[in-house]
Amino acid sequence: MKKVSPSLKGNLLLDSGMLAGSCFHRTVLLICEHNAKGAMGLVLNRPVGQKVGEVINRKIGLTLSNQPVYMGGPVQTQLLSWLQYDEFLPDANVMDNLKLGHALKELAELSEGFSSTSRVKIFAGYAGWSPGQLDGELKNGAWLVHPAGMDMIFDPGGDDMWKGILRKMGTRHQLTADMPDHPEWN
Repeated sequence: MKKVSPSLKGNLLLDSGMLAGSCFHRTVLLICEHNAKGAMGLVLNRPVGQKVGEVINRKIGLTLSNQPVYMGGPVQTQLLSWLQYDEFLPDANVMDNLKLGHALKELAELSEGFSSTSRVKIFAGYAGWSPGQLDGELKNGAWLVHPAGMDMIFDPGGDDMWKGILRKMGTRHQLTADMPDHPEWN
């Protein structure tokens, strides 16, 4: 009988330093789904340099229209996904009070009733793994797993996010965090 790995849903994956040259170099991902059918996650630290209002043809409120768009991953980059946090979110599906959505209609509705306690992050594309693929990558040391917190999920992103989380993980990972992008240039 094949051993089933525990779900990583609601955890962060960080490039362990082994993914140089790939689209996942120095990324921080939130795993939104992980089961026997595979895994799905969103890259949290790759802003694309555009605002939501610039990439969708739908009327949404100013608050969401001015939100930056993040590259969620290399799969279906034309698909928008979003994460919403609120103090009480009964239909949360990733973590307590954190919901993943894909429907533009829901995003537009969210913008109409946007509360002062809501936080939203919007993504183009996602990262996906077939059954067992992520487990294999973890076994090979490509990823580090770290518990997710809302402050990390809604961090504005960039390489500093990856470095900062690695540094919090202890001295063992500080060398990786401080490693230059191209060590061979030293």
